[in-house]
Amino acid sequence: MKVRFTARADKDYAALLPEVRKAFAKQLGFLLNRLGHPSLHAKKYDEANDIWQARVNRSWRFYFVIRGDEYVVLSIIPHPK
Repeated sequence: MKVRFTARADKDYAALLPEVRKAFAKQLGFLLNRLGHPSLHAKKYDEANDIWQARVNRSWRFYFVIRGDEYVVLSIIPHPK
């Protein structure tokens, strides 16, 4: 699997604090190895549009879709509590 970022995800990533960037990089590595990795808590967020949600850390989430052999990261945002 490969990863591609949307323009929105690129902008979100650029605005992240260094510690959140580091956590995101770790979680992205887990995603590339196994979608079902326990620390990701990956789940379908929007069934109709096939959008997935995964955990960066306790306070941040990232959203993605699966298109063929790539994960397309849509956004990286604070968890809407």
